[in-house]
Amino acid sequence: MPDAAGGIQRIGLVGHPGYAGLAAALEPLRAFASARGLELSVEEELARFFPDAPRFEPGQVDLLITLGGDGTLLRGARLVAPHGVPVLGVNLGYLGFLTSIRPAELHASLEQVLAGEYWLDERVTLEARVAPRDGGEGHPYVVVNDAVLHKGGFARVIRLAMHIMEGGEEEEVASYAADGIILSTPTGSTAYSLSAGGAIVVPAVECILATPICPHTLAVRPLIVPISSVVSVEVLSPSEEVILTVDGREGAALLPGDRLVVRRGQAMVRLVRFPGQSFFATLRRKLHWAIERGERER
Repeated sequence: MPDAAGGIQRIGLVGHPGYAGLAAALEPLRAFASARGLELSVEEELARFFPDAPRFEPGQVDLLITLGGDGTLLRGARLVAPHGVPVLGVNLGYLGFLTSIRPAELHASLEQVLAGEYWLDERVTLEARVAPRDGGEGHPYVVVNDAVLHKGGFARVIRLAMHIMEGGEEEEVASYAADGIILSTPTGSTAYSLSAGGAIVVPAVECILATPICPHTLAVRPLIVPISSVVSVEVLSPSEEVILTVDGREGAALLPGDRLVVRRGQAMVRLVRFPGQSFFATLRRKLHWAIERGERER
């Protein structure tokens, strides 16, 4: 982590203008930065709140603060992960599974960050590419949560074939009809994959989760494979309505015979956490695993 002796000087801001509490959360940030002589840079969406601030460049900040929900944090994390920049998520939404603090805790939390009183929760990423049927591999996507192949348009199933490459040898795992498939990181195990019946995986367990979406056979179950594996999913369906969505935002269309290829990513996401915050504490609060004990989400 940055040292306590002024290791953090430049802070980037990424936010979701759709949240009602955004403007109120920005004011203590402005005051704190001014009092401490810190430089704030903002993405274009926040320019109207900071007309004189420079624009945010992912590789030119020491800390990224995201203001919104988990989707906002994922968007910011994908930008700075290749640069190793820590991310502090401020939850303006409802669930906030990945975010660390609420707006009322922002000033005190920044004091802790500057004093070095925090730890970094490092999360593995995946790299996803679309491999066309005529050869080659397309643009790489940084996956923090999940890469999802799903149907588009009309309500109909698609046929997919999943292959695993381990140790230089590729083997077909299964072919089946389903609404799609989710290939996720352990971080994404508590997102769409969980809703589709996938396991919750502790982030320190580096792996790839393959969770089918509503498969048309009960024999097809979620699968967890080593992070060293390369997972590819081929589109067998003759339909052109097959879509790749990465972390709920970026995406591409796949044609019959195209493959989604997923492997370990080079970048790591570094989430800022404070003493007392842990993965299991988050599970208890956010998933209400401790209602009988009276522990409540904050």
